[in-house]
Amino acid sequence: MRTRPLRAALQAFAEEAAWRLAADTAEGAEVPFEVVEEGRRDAPLYCYRPLVGAFVAHRAGVLAALPSYLPAAHQLAACGGVTAYLEARGERAPGTPRDRADAALLAFLARVFGEETSFELRRERVEAALDELEHLIGEGRAEAVVVAPLLGLALQSDEVALGDGLTLVRGDAAEPGTPDDAVWAPGAAEPHVLAVVQWEAAAGDAAPAEHARVRLHRLLTALRLYDDAPIGFGPLAWTRTGGGVWQSFALGTTGEPPATRVPVSAEQEDELRAFCSLVTRRTPRSGALAWALQRFVMACERRATPEQALTDVLLALRALLEPEGPPSGRLGRRLAVLCAQPGGRDVLLERCARAIAAERGAIAGVAADPALGALTDDLANHLRALLRDVLCGHLAADLRRLADRLLDEEHEQPTLV
Repeated sequence: MRTRPLRAALQAFAEEAAWRLAADTAEGAEVPFEVVEEGRRDAPLYCYRPLVGAFVAHRAGVLAALPSYLPAAHQLAACGGVTAYLEARGERAPGTPRDRADAALLAFLARVFGEETSFELRRERVEAALDELEHLIGEGRAEAVVVAPLLGLALQSDEVALGDGLTLVRGDAAEPGTPDDAVWAPGAAEPHVLAVVQWEAAAGDAAPAEHARVRLHRLLTALRLYDDAPIGFGPLAWTRTGGGVWQSFALGTTGEPPATRVPVSAEQEDELRAFCSLVTRRTPRSGALAWALQRFVMACERRATPEQALTDVLLALRALLEPEGPPSGRLGRRLAVLCAQPGGRDVLLERCARAIAAERGAIAGVAADPALGALTDDLANHLRALLRDVLCGHLAADLRRLADRLLDEEHEQPTLV
């Protein structure tokens, strides 16, 4: 198996590392040596062996600053057999995929240079090191790739690596051979942004479409929490395994195509990467928060029909703030104390009551409130803020108890005469 993106990333890293390490030695950095005993036992010979691996490891921080380092690390972190490679090289495998990738990059350089202290890059040694790495991490496995058009997002950079084999790529910077239907919409002036999922699939693993749907759903949830603009996937995604042909498959309902795009500048990339990682790691699989998050996603899918989206939003808010049920009438005040300044709480309370009345009217089939869309968007933004703050750890998960405590504290404060 030959994984072209992985080989290209490691080749670029080896070239930059060779230049950097050669420059360091030219400026006086010394490669350590060990004394090795050779020859016969009765007539030993002693020679000096350069510890190139130790020299490379000592400069891990310098190498990590090279432009080619992160792309190579992300490519390795997405591979499933890095542990086997490290063990074959006599190295200890750290616990996380990124730490294993960092260790594998240093081991790879040590293999490329061997005992070459001038750090001259020899093509045959690079090819041998790449072949060895591919064999150890890819034995019995094949690279699976899924690309899905992501609507409503615009990137300044060619790509934004989100980790664990997930990358956002501008369509005009996509890998050659990517299906045109994935890159371009009919009559579009600009290409799509693509969500690209790559991983090493072994025999018996879940089908690529099944695996990708889970990853893409989590990404879409994080992006919708990140910004209130409508973001969704196109109806189709494309997949291939190894060197096979691209095949399309349906992603299912992903919302209405947005009219505008949310720009992501180069300065925002680290923030977006960290946010998506945090939301993915902290999203619960069950309980009131998980259920509310699912209803939030459904509301985003039905944004074009606000009378349906409003019910999703209210159900999510009730799960978080009104477990006693709607007859208690406590949703508005709890929402207001968490989401509004003291001077604006009556306004939010009134809008919440109006939204509840609008939902009842929609159920009864009476004329819709003219402000139904604005009411739905307003409450959806408050729901988004609550979900974000809980998942990011800024608010406790028990929002009902937190709101009641804040209301009690306000009630107990003495009134100034």
